[in-house]
Amino acid sequence: MKRLNELYDVDSDVMITGVSINSKETKKGDIFVCVHGAKVDRHDFIDDAIKNGASALVVAHEVKSSVPYVVVDNPDDEVVYLSKKIYDYDPNKFHLYGVTGTDGKTSVATIVSTLIGNDKCGYIGTNGRSCAYFTGDTDNTTPAPHQLYGYFKEFLDSGCNSVCMEASSEAKLKGRLDGLKYDVIGITNITSEHLNSHGTLENYVLCKKEIMTLTKDNGYCVLNHDDSYYKEVREFCKGKILTYGMDNDNDLQIVSFDLHTDKTEIKFKYDGEVYDVTSPLLGDFNVYNLACAMLMCLSQGYEMNYLISNIKNINVSGRLDTIDCGQDFTVMIDYAHTPNGITSLLRFVRLLEPNRIITVIGQAGERDPYKRKTVGKVVATNSDVAIFCYEDPRSEDPLKIIEMMCEEIKDRDNYEVIVDRSEAIKHAIDIAKTGDIVLVLGKGNETYEKLKDGTIYFNDVEEATKHLKDRLKRESSKEEVKIGV
Repeated sequence: MKRLNELYDVDSDVMITGVSINSKETKKGDIFVCVHGAKVDRHDFIDDAIKNGASALVVAHEVKSSVPYVVVDNPDDEVVYLSKKIYDYDPNKFHLYGVTGTDGKTSVATIVSTLIGNDKCGYIGTNGRSCAYFTGDTDNTTPAPHQLYGYFKEFLDSGCNSVCMEASSEAKLKGRLDGLKYDVIGITNITSEHLNSHGTLENYVLCKKEIMTLTKDNGYCVLNHDDSYYKEVREFCKGKILTYGMDNDNDLQIVSFDLHTDKTEIKFKYDGEVYDVTSPLLGDFNVYNLACAMLMCLSQGYEMNYLISNIKNINVSGRLDTIDCGQDFTVMIDYAHTPNGITSLLRFVRLLEPNRIITVIGQAGERDPYKRKTVGKVVATNSDVAIFCYEDPRSEDPLKIIEMMCEEIKDRDNYEVIVDRSEAIKHAIDIAKTGDIVLVLGKGNETYEKLKDGTIYFNDVEEATKHLKDRLKRESSKEEVKIGV
């Protein structure tokens, strides 16, 4: 909270309580910043912002306004400055953890918050924002600066002086990471993704590497030594470098691990000592996610035994969520949506020795089209039955997206196309037999579908639960009829 004359050399002392760049989201007391939109000029929405309560404006030229305004060369450059000032951001009182990489960002960020304790460390990312004291939604995996600094204050006011946040490449590309300095940044892996935004794999990799420069001068970079881009990423790191991986020359060594259907048993070696760990997270990919998170926490002075004591509390929403209504087959929901993430997940599920793997999946519209056929091939090759449906098609024709997914598997006979996602989930559950595993991939616990006509409420967990209960109810009714006869 600041007065306008505390922010700029002006006469007005009007009180400013927040920052807004969208007139529809402007609240009483906000300063409305007329940033350059991709398709619109925010100056055209000044009247709407004022009606919604804006106390002042930041503009690029003189305007007609009933509230005070400040003219600057480039309003875009003012958002971070204003957000830090108005929300009283002090990097010396706030510990910031960042996680980047193609896969596993949500898992690692959630694990870090849990290991430290969510009464001390909050989370910001795909699953919104949360800590021990509150939960809330976010517009993007990595929110815009005017939202982000407000969230930081929200955490501090609640008693959390640390936050672990997902730092996506698209956020870096769009300036959402501007002004941030991390105490530690961890990176999971790099595989091809988001080429619709970055144009080329080289650009995408460069963006990931640039994120690793955003640490404080005395900060840490935590790297996956087993990732193919390790050496390239290392060259960009600022601050002290720590590594995790299978070799014994890593700061945190993954000595060995045993995968089970309900847990993973791991041996970690750190500072010359071997630790036995039992993790509730499933799959070899989650061994690496846990190692990354633990090393990030260790870099900030937390003791190994303290971290291990909190591993039992880890629960990553939307990651291998199992729905159990007493059926004789398994239903799992997972956020996996990249070729690498899907391959790793299906490889793990096959180790569980199911009767069949039935996978429901789509691909998002207005997103990387280059991976669609790869995903389709990966799913059809590693599943016994693949069911392709829509998944946030946005303005694109969902059937055309699915056709692209099927481009390289037309000679296979183990896939079906059911465009409607709810119907696809229902069909997968209806055809499941004893010992099968039904996987619903791509959305995790998200609560929306983005269609051509707008956004609707939709949740894979709720849909699968509903259809599963309906099937069991039908079967129960048939059994009752048989008994009656």
